Amino acid sequence: MNILMDVSIIVVSWNTRDILRDCLKSVYEQTSDISFEVIVIDNASSDDSVFMVKSEFPHVVLIENKDNRGFAAANNQGMQIAKGRYVLLLNSDTIVLDGAIQKTLAFADQHPDAAVVGCKVLNPDGSLQPTCFMYPSLLNLFLSSTYLYKIFPRSRFFGRERMTWWDRDDVREVEVITGCFMLVRTEAIEQVGIMDESFFMYAEETDWCYRFNKAGWRLLFTPNAQIIHLGGQSSKIVKVQMNIELRKSILYFIRKNRGYLSYLLGCMLTLLFYMIRIPFWLAILPIPSQRQKAIGMTNAYLGGSWTIISGNINAK
Repeated sequence: MNILMDVSIIVVSWNTRDILRDCLKSVYEQTSDISFEVIVIDNASSDDSVFMVKSEFPHVVLIENKDNRGFAAANNQGMQIAKGRYVLLLNSDTIVLDGAIQKTLAFADQHPDAAVVGCKVLNPDGSLQPTCFMYPSLLNLFLSSTYLYKIFPRSRFFGRERMTWWDRDDVREVEVITGCFMLVRTEAIEQVGIMDESFFMYAEETDWCYRFNKAGWRLLFTPNAQIIHLGGQSSKIVKVQMNIELRKSILYFIRKNRGYLSYLLGCMLTLLFYMIRIPFWLAILPIPSQRQKAIGMTNAYLGGSWTIISGNINAK
């Protein structure tokens, strides 16, 4: 990479014109005293996102993909042309607050052994959106499947995967930095490589963080910078479908990094998770007001079960 500035801000967009506009506006309004470039990779949007960027943000470096290449591949495109000594992966559904980018950059400069730095993430209402978590494992997969972390959120055991007991109010070394705001040192990228494009969506940043850690780099969270993340606004059925895609990617991560036996056990746990939920939603079917929802949920879990049974766990 040809280092010419402090940070290259990479934003991947797919049909997010209006929120992308708000994101870019916040970047330019809130970022000062550092040199930066903004790179937008559009994954074949059909909502005039490209026209909006060209007309309203002419200084943005824009890459127009002819098809949706996914989160990892699109970010890799941005990294291949980035000129910053850091790369910031920033979701299009985020709002940068109060100089968050330069604050995170200053923190990273103070910790040269950190490959990745994350910041505090808020929901649109200002409440905390928990980010940063542990690597996937059989124990964490089991605990997340039981939902006991929701019943005992302050438990360091039941809440270990999502670190639900932690208020994100102190500097802390973590295993995974969430990809909605991920400041990555270019030197570290040159050592471990770019993202694994086998992950179409979800867990790609988990795998990347794992590789940084294996290479001896630290991953740090700082609460001194804040952004708003609009994620998680989908309907419950869509959330279930997204959760199934997430578990598919987690199983791929386990197969890649934990070994085949752990992968097989993980498949069994995930299949059990799906199968015990199907009878519940079938029982809800006769209720007229819940019928459409029950059909959607049943189909989602059946689809997830078939993915496991058929062995179709490639992340893409």
